[in-house]
Amino acid sequence: MSVRFLKMHGCGNDFVLMDDRARTLGMTPARAAAIANRRTGVGCDQLIVIEPGEDAFMRIYNPDGTEAGACGNATRCVASLLAAETGRTAVTVRTVSGDLPAELLADGRVRVDMGAARLDWADIPLAQPMDTLHLDLSRDGVADPAAASMGNPHATFFVKDLAAIDIGVVGPSLEHDKLFPERANIGFVQVLASDRMRLRVWERGAGLTLACGSGACAALVNTARRGLTGRRATVIVDGGELEIAWRDDGHVLMTGPVATSFVGELDLAAYPA
Repeated sequence: MSVRFLKMHGCGNDFVLMDDRARTLGMTPARAAAIANRRTGVGCDQLIVIEPGEDAFMRIYNPDGTEAGACGNATRCVASLLAAETGRTAVTVRTVSGDLPAELLADGRVRVDMGAARLDWADIPLAQPMDTLHLDLSRDGVADPAAASMGNPHATFFVKDLAAIDIGVVGPSLEHDKLFPERANIGFVQVLASDRMRLRVWERGAGLTLACGSGACAALVNTARRGLTGRRATVIVDGGELEIAWRDDGHVLMTGPVATSFVGELDLAAYPA
């Protein structure tokens, strides 16, 4: 079965997007992982399936085939497609973690309400009761992170020199630490000013990516909780910049660009389920 797909990205965080609304694709974890493979498939940080819903439901597969609960950069991409389809500037992207209202701005960027940050240990979740502002967790020179859930679990480490952290080594170990029963996204942030920070994220099931939207949201929440920034900041990621604001009602707004790299077709039969 030949299926059309789009290759899109937000600040370099890249996705294969497929539409399941007109016909059933029969996507499975194994098939998603095969398509996401950068050597033998199309290649992406996450595979996104747009399913029926009002306005649409977004299902997110990591490159290892596991499902993710949230993806801020992918949400912006899907929202931009729905806005183009409907002619509306405001749409809602539904996910397993909740509904995410999005708005297409005049400058082409997309703003998404990522929902309220969840800060209780059970909501992250952690394996045991713990102060989420100061986790008892350390590894290879990094320690004392803060945790937050943005529909998926995040731990944010605060470092003086981001370039000195070997994320490819420390990231996988922390992702799988026993403190995180569902694994976790591991962020490393260097605060540059009260409204500016540098961030890199080892994503659960995906590894080090050029950008992590939910990770940027968690980083802003956690730096603000620590008193290192205000509640609004520019987050510089490897692939660009995201504007993050933590409102007084607890909701986190993320604003950033979207881009289409190319459009293609693939034969689903070439990727066994």
